[in-house]
Amino acid sequence: MDSLRWLLLTYKVPAEPAARRIALWRRLKGMGAVYLQNGVCLLPKADDAARRLKMMENDIADMGGDCVILQTVALDQAQEDKVVARFKADRDDQYREFIGRCADFEKEIAKEVAKRKFTYAELEEEDTDLKKLQGWLEKIRKLDFYGAALADEAAARLRDCEAVLEAYAKQVFDAHEENR
Repeated sequence: MDSLRWLLLTYKVPAEPAARRIALWRRLKGMGAVYLQNGVCLLPKADDAARRLKMMENDIADMGGDCVILQTVALDQAQEDKVVARFKADRDDQYREFIGRCADFEKEIAKEVAKRKFTYAELEEEDTDLKKLQGWLEKIRKLDFYGAALADEAAARLRDCEAVLEAYAKQVFDAHEENR
């Protein structure tokens, strides 16, 4: 068995101030860490992750806490599969939320079309929203270490949003041509 290797971080920090503890949790989740329990999380072994965890070690010490960083492997294939499934589930949760936002984006443009609000200002606002969706999907993809099930659906929904915005842009440009 060619085992996957992970970095295991265990930490304990003071309960107060809560903002610092929450910020630490957010940073770890932002790296794609999977929590096994409170104060115990895993990341796929990579130089970048190791470097970032070492930097967090200093932050944890500054908070009056303590941590240990270890390299680890699963005991057997079943345990490895459980861990990979947790990584995939976390990413699928993010993809699911992203897909919901894509639906909201499409509804917003449909609402503007129904109102016949074909303004450059509205188009610019919708374009900004699409750029946010594109950036968000890229962030999720970077954390999708093991190929979550909803990755392809999320990418397809983004393409749909891009097509909807393109069609709306054409309507905006056509409306302004008519006004000349």
